[in-house]
Amino acid sequence: MTPVVPAAHVTPKPVETSQLDINISVTDLYTIGIGPSSSHTVGPMRAAKRFTDRLIRSELLEKTHRVIVELYGSLALTGHGQGTDMAILTGLSGCRPSLIDPAEIDPMITKIRSQEKIMLAGSQEIPFFEKEHLLFLKDQMLPGHSNGMRFYAYSETGDLLVQKDYFSVGGGYVVSRDEGDRSETKGHNIQSFL
Repeated sequence: MTPVVPAAHVTPKPVETSQLDINISVTDLYTIGIGPSSSHTVGPMRAAKRFTDRLIRSELLEKTHRVIVELYGSLALTGHGQGTDMAILTGLSGCRPSLIDPAEIDPMITKIRSQEKIMLAGSQEIPFFEKEHLLFLKDQMLPGHSNGMRFYAYSETGDLLVQKDYFSVGGGYVVSRDEGDRSETKGHNIQSFL
């Protein structure tokens, strides 16, 4: 006869995964945002917004005269069709996925592209030539995740002010190596990723 061990005394064994160990609530399944794929739109928009927030916190926004964004892996390969380019531009403009009116997106993108300028964080106008400043590096990946983004801010004289990597890990969640647990990643084990 095999003894029965009560469930309270059984220690669950962790399951190896290739991604983050994530606890998701029902409300996480319904992330508000734009686009057909939250990892290609909501995540990149949040990353771009966080980058501009970092410039503001570091008192570098007014010193920034050029930004370059590099997209890697899956974001680079399918980003045009998934709307990643529009998400980056709206995020750099200071928009949040949960607050932007979808009717405002196309006019905003059209204005950025036609004037070749972007209102960084909604307040600092800088030149923005999309073919030079938003790069889809289809044959490269950042170490850590297939949805990598690298943001650069430069001064008027061309000095690098800030370089920052972000990863869109699914469901609109964004992680970075030095920003710690953010509101959109509460409950997620980002230490296993980093």
